[in-house]
Amino acid sequence: MKNLLYRMFEHGNLSRTEARDVMLNIADGRYNDSQLAAFMTVFLMRSITTDELTGFRDAILERRLPVDFGDVDAIDIVGTGGDGKNTFNISTASCFVVAGTGRKVVKHGNYGASSVSGASNVLEHHGVKFSSDIDKLSRSLDESGVCYLHAPFFSPALKSVASVRKSLAVRTFFNMLGPLVNPVLPRHQLLGVYNLKLMRLYTYIAQNEGIACTVVHSLDGYDEISLTSPFKVSGPTGERIYRPEELGWATASQQELWGGDTIAEAAKIFDDVLDGNATPAQENCVVANSAFALVTLEPRLSIAEARALAEESIHSGAARKVFNKFCEINR
Repeated sequence: MKNLLYRMFEHGNLSRTEARDVMLNIADGRYNDSQLAAFMTVFLMRSITTDELTGFRDAILERRLPVDFGDVDAIDIVGTGGDGKNTFNISTASCFVVAGTGRKVVKHGNYGASSVSGASNVLEHHGVKFSSDIDKLSRSLDESGVCYLHAPFFSPALKSVASVRKSLAVRTFFNMLGPLVNPVLPRHQLLGVYNLKLMRLYTYIAQNEGIACTVVHSLDGYDEISLTSPFKVSGPTGERIYRPEELGWATASQQELWGGDTIAEAAKIFDDVLDGNATPAQENCVVANSAFALVTLEPRLSIAEARALAEESIHSGAARKVFNKFCEINR
């Protein structure tokens, strides 16, 4: 690792094979925390390459605990995190809204490393117990429409770096990896990124791997459709920038999406959204992300039709019903 660090400090890059080998060593616990912290920090000072990110992904998927749900047509809705905005759990809420429309969601997530509340934090706050039991996960997907895969249970490398990531409390390349290593390898993804360079990187990888992936980025820096600014969408049919107003949404302020200072505060907003009691800005951004997820799953849908489905999921109580069933199964 020392030689590797010297090379990278001189702006050297890793090949795909080298990146894979490093990640396998991380999974095997061969580096100490100081070495891991230094290695992660390199990628805050320079951009990660396609070969490096793909090599890291190769290793994590190689060592993952595989999960096979057969031919289920499911989507993962996930953001990279690391945008520094500390929003409430928008992607996680969107998962249950989409499931409330009758679709299947296989969510891969973790504790927040650079924000107060990650997906695992908000679910654990509601009494969810994470599991790698395939029968239980399959039942959750069948009966509630949502299966949640807590990343450290399925990827040794992610477990090995958990304490270092938490101590650093800044985004690392593991934020970039999380959305790429869902052990189910779902055929559809709505993926939020915090800058346009990552959008190009993910779009390229998704095309190479045959994933029907819609990558979204709000131009003021959010790793999701925040409706606080115009946002860019990149998918199988090309790229486009949307303004909230042209889709019928008011532009939100950043303060309206603040997730609070504690997990409990973020969880309260999450519950308000599912109960139809959130502010217009909070509900609209969840509906927007849900709508683009539905269009990713079913391209025949228009954005307006997908929006109507998402709003009905919330206001009919279907999203709340899905979440309650999910919690019941996963306690």
